[in-house]
Amino acid sequence: MQARLQPGNILHDPPKHEEKVGKGPRGFRVVRRIAGALFAEQSVLSSLLLNSKKGVPMSKKSDIEKKAEALLEPIAEKCGVSIYDVEYVKEAGEWYLRAYIDKEGGVNINDCVDVNHALSDALDEDDFIEEAYTLEVSSPGLGRQLKKDRHLANSIGQDVELKLFKPKDGTKEFAGKLKGFDDQTVTVTINDQDETFIRKEISVIKLALDF
Repeated sequence: MQARLQPGNILHDPPKHEEKVGKGPRGFRVVRRIAGALFAEQSVLSSLLLNSKKGVPMSKKSDIEKKAEALLEPIAEKCGVSIYDVEYVKEAGEWYLRAYIDKEGGVNINDCVDVNHALSDALDEDDFIEEAYTLEVSSPGLGRQLKKDRHLANSIGQDVELKLFKPKDGTKEFAGKLKGFDDQTVTVTINDQDETFIRKEISVIKLALDF
């Protein structure tokens, strides 16, 4: 079993079931070791190292995400949460299956624990991922990325930040209010002017953090 915390979380290494509270730049965070795994309230993250196989090619990445999301759907409904996103990525030579969950008022540690346990059991039973990977269940966070149409639709009128692959008018980074989108474009109001961006030219678009 492997535990991870995202940067910015306060990390302690207490005995099992001991809970400690710290304060970071975005407020209080709770770090708890439960059955050997660490859970943090801020990113509400739980991680579990699964399987010990190798060999899933990158071409199957999308299929794995779709299958994992299909497994997650009834679990999310039972746990009273919604699925924000599922991604399967390779970082520093290691694979991560990340499930982002949300609900009205925000998810808590117990939500992530419940979903983590149920999803890991379902993944063990189905066993369609051939290589070693780490399962992470977390909230999407404050500065959540807007990857899918449903993310954009739920964020109309909100402040966003976007970054392009190549400069436009001398810059790659823009910030404004999300006005609309379609299959090909995203429109953002910047200084009372509407700017339209080609979706395939956008590297990242996410909600802006308001401190």
